[in-house]
Amino acid sequence: MRLRSLLFVPGDSERKLAKSAGAKADVLILDLEDSVAPSQKQVARERVRAHMANATGRGATQLWVRINPVDLPEAMTDLAAVMSARPDGIIQPKTRSPDDLIRLSHYLDAFEAQHRLEPGATKILPVATETPQAIFSIGGFARCGIRLAGLTWGAEDLSTAVGAMTNKQDDGGWTHPYQLARSLCLFGAHAAGVPAIDTLFADFRDTAGLRAACALARRDGFSGKVAIHPDQVAVINECFTPSAEEVAQARRIIALFEANPGVGTLALDGQMLDIPHLRQAQRIAGQVDPPAS
Repeated sequence: MRLRSLLFVPGDSERKLAKSAGAKADVLILDLEDSVAPSQKQVARERVRAHMANATGRGATQLWVRINPVDLPEAMTDLAAVMSARPDGIIQPKTRSPDDLIRLSHYLDAFEAQHRLEPGATKILPVATETPQAIFSIGGFARCGIRLAGLTWGAEDLSTAVGAMTNKQDDGGWTHPYQLARSLCLFGAHAAGVPAIDTLFADFRDTAGLRAACALARRDGFSGKVAIHPDQVAVINECFTPSAEEVAQARRIIALFEANPGVGTLALDGQMLDIPHLRQAQRIAGQVDPPAS
């Protein structure tokens, strides 16, 4: 399952739902939460369910739904409305701890049984830094089971929760509390053995800024990024796809270790390589689509 680009789409907008199909995002996040006004929630549920039911070509783009927080009654109403249309996954906002994900997983068990869906087929991606209490449990998602598909983070709800005047420095970078949240998401995801997904880049007109943010995220160990506009998707996909040169080098490293079984340190092009270099090469090579048969 590829998680390079995850595009938010307001669930109450027929126009944006229709337009999203051509965005070529790995995941469309059909939103029932913050982008939908309370008066439009039911309209959004109906439109999201219809959009998923009528969608074709799910293999290329997965359809996920961001529900309302699991501690609110709207969450169960959201699930009751959309689960019959087989969402590929659920985005869980304002996650307070891994216990929230386990609770949601139990709900999904029941809905999957009701609609005769494969048990465990509906994955979950929690937004793991939107509440202050979440910061203290972000290392515990390894116990959440097979539904956990990754972790992502967000700064806006967190900064609102603590009363921050801003979450950005003068140069546009994150202030220290939100750098910490980002880092904890990164390490929490890898501790759980799932991809870390970077948060959104708000200025969808700033392509250069988006590209720079993607480069920093990939450098640090993130596997993908949230998008808020279809125009961002192509840049994100490009930035989180290994280049031909990276893939070629990775395959050279793998081949070198395969030709020297049992050896832990080897030289290539004047550089000493050891097992961490091999694992990184295997990770890069594994991100390439197999040739079409």
